[in-house]
Parts: sequence; C-alpha cells; structure tokens
Amino acid sequence: MNEPKNYLIKAAHILSPGSLNHNQVMDVLIRDAKIQKIDNSITANLRDTRQIDAKGQYLVPGFFDLNANYGEPGYETKEDLHTGAASALAGGFTGVAVQPNTNPPLHRKSEVAMIRNRAKDIPVEIYPVGTISKYREGKELAELYDMKSAGAIAFGDGDQNVSDAGLMGRALLYAKGINTLVISYPEDEKISAGAVMNEGKTSTYLGMKGNPNLAEALMVARDLYLAEYHGAKIHFTTISTAESVDLIRKAKAKGVAVTCDVAAHHLLLTDESLTGFDSHFKVQPPLRIKSDVKAILKGLKDGTIDAIVSQHTPHEIEYKRVELQLAKFGIISQQTVLPTVLKAGIDISLLVEKLAIGPRNIVGLPVPTIEVGETPNFVLIDPRQEWDFDEKTNRSKSANSPFMGTKQKGMVTHVFLKHLIHTNYGSKDQ
Repeated sequence: MNEPKNYLIKAAHILSPGSLNHNQVMDVLIRDAKIQKIDNSITANLRDTRQIDAKGQYLVPGFFDLNANYGEPGYETKEDLHTGAASALAGGFTGVAVQPNTNPPLHRKSEVAMIRNRAKDIPVEIYPVGTISKYREGKELAELYDMKSAGAIAFGDGDQNVSDAGLMGRALLYAKGINTLVISYPEDEKISAGAVMNEGKTSTYLGMKGNPNLAEALMVARDLYLAEYHGAKIHFTTISTAESVDLIRKAKAKGVAVTCDVAAHHLLLTDESLTGFDSHFKVQPPLRIKSDVKAILKGLKDGTIDAIVSQHTPHEIEYKRVELQLAKFGIISQQTVLPTVLKAGIDISLLVEKLAIGPRNIVGLPVPTIEVGETPNFVLIDPRQEWDFDEKTNRSKSANSPFMGTKQKGMVTHVFLKHLIHTNYGSKDQ
C-alpha cells in the first residue's frame, strides 16, 4: 500500500460546526494522514505536497448515507460492495449503512460479520444494518444482540414493514435493553399492495393503482405509539408524506425519542414525473404530490426531519426496461444526491447538517471535525460545477436513474478519508 501523500488545500470555505474554523475561508495542510495546520495562508514544499485550489468550494465533513442497497450477498449483479463504494465516493459519502435487502438477508451474526470483513479493505466505512426479523419475514425476532456484537449498526427489515405490532414492540423493547436502534420502514402493505405509484390525480389519469398517504401514516402512527409505550428509540426511514412529517413533529414535541430521514429524490420530484410511463421514476415509497414535497422541505428546515439519504437501489436493465406495472422499484442515486438536494433549494449549511452530521448522530457515530490533529474525513464540494451523469461518470454497476444522460449542477471534487482517495469521479491519487 502506498504511503499517504501530503496535500495543501488552498482557500476552502470550511463548514464544520463545532470547529474553531467553522464558516471561515482557510488553507488546510495535510501531512501523513493528519491535519497539520489550518491558517489564512500556508506555503508548502511543492515537491512533496500536492496543492489543491479550492477557491469557491466548501470543505465539509464526509457525508454518511443511512440507506443504501449494495446487493451483496446474493445480488452482486446489481451492485457489490466495491462498486457501491465507488458510487458512494463519487457522491461524497465516506460512510454508508447498507440495508439487509440481500439473499440471504443480513439476519444472523455470520452475514453481518461477513460484510464487515469484506469491507475492511474498501476505502469507505461500511456498516451493515441487521434485520429485525429472521429472513425479513416479520414472524420471529432475529438475533439482535449477536448481530450487534458482530458490527450491525442498527436494525430494520429493509424495504419491508414489520406488520406484526407485537413483534415490533418486542424489537423496540429488546433494542432498548442493548442500546441499539430500530429502523421502521413505514408502509401498511395491505393498503398499498399492488400499487405502482402514488394515489392521486396522476394515478387516476394514468389508470394505475395508487399507494395512498394513509398507508405510510398508519404505520408511522402505530410505531410512534409503540416507541412511546416502551420508552424506546425509533427511526423512520424514507418518509414521504405531509401526514408523516406532522405526526413525527408532534411526537418530538411530546418527548418521544424519534428520528427520521427522507430520500433526496422526494425533495424534488413528484408523481407527475410518471406521466411518460418512465419506470426510472418508479420508487418506493412513491413520488408524492407538491404539497407533500413542500411539507418535507419545511420538516427539514424546522428540524423534524433529521437526515437525507440516497436510498440507492440498483437494478439490472431487464428489471427496469419493461412496462411500468412490471418494473422494480428503485433508482441509483448516491452520485446525484448533492445536485438533487441543491436543486431542491437546500442551502449548504443545512445540507451539511442533514447529510453529514444528522445521520451519524442518529446511529451514534462520531462526527468528523476539521481541526488540527484530526484525521481527515471530509469532502470538497463545488455547488456551481456542472457535470454530465452518463455511462462514463456512473460508478454503479447499474444505470437505473431518471437523471442518466442529464447535466447536473453541484460536484464533489475531492474526497479525503485519511488521505485523498477520490478526485473527479473515480480517479485515484497514486
């Protein structure tokens, strides 16, 4: 393995809440994988130091993705840990929580340990989310303690809701006893079964079965009651409706230990995107209506919503290039989170809070700081830089994105995790 090089980042706008240099334009010198100096103006020996002109760019803590699907084990043709990590780096994510939507699911100590072991040499911090129930069947509680001891960062049944309220209550109570977190994917499948998209005017116009907001709100309400009753923590992933935001806002005001996240695409897109029957806009939960998007944006700004996730869900071409009713749910999204969030009108400071700080606080990981003596874990982002998202820049094995072939605005130009590991979509610094 090559020794880390030295780097001098010039004139970066540092956004690192809690840091002495927060919201200042400074030079940052990195030597031997440590931040050696931060000052207004630094000079260095250019023979052993690479200089990076960061004027107009922001230096922020590395992003952390609480919801990504990498396929390994079982679905490596969609994505494996290595290609998933490459996609993450291109999007500015230095840490990723991978969902248990695998075959077999991450429902035992052995699967969790396998992911942790395979991820050791990957230049992204990968943390497995173990299942709540065995085989994600919603019938029997999985081995939460054993999986936690093997490295599971939290527990959820991936893109399946735990329909049995008794099992969900026991999971919350057990997780409370071992100081870990239960993640709820809120959807009543008996109400949403067979749905292709959001229930509303657009679904009626297209003649498609719709998934109503009620299907999500019912499960949010149920799990909030369970968490309050047991005095346990709960996290809701990829909420998408105004009703969910309102329920969680009220629960937080009552003192319920609840957090939640939203997928980046739900900040920007609506169900009207599906009028052309393009399956690349088919996601779960479905794209909602403008009033839901407005409520979600308000929830982000007032602190109701704690994090933004990618919900990166790769699929082979044969699962998407079919009729809308038959297509699989999900899009690849880690590389387009930054431009999507910026286009939705989220400012840089809030972006840092919801992509870097909030996600780590939810799962109890330390938040990287940009301070002298710290090990680098940060990214440089240029919100003005335009780039093409296409076959050349895509780092995923799959290409199921509604943004494929479009120009994006907002680029992660450099990623540092100990040393520089990514520049301009995948090139390694040797």
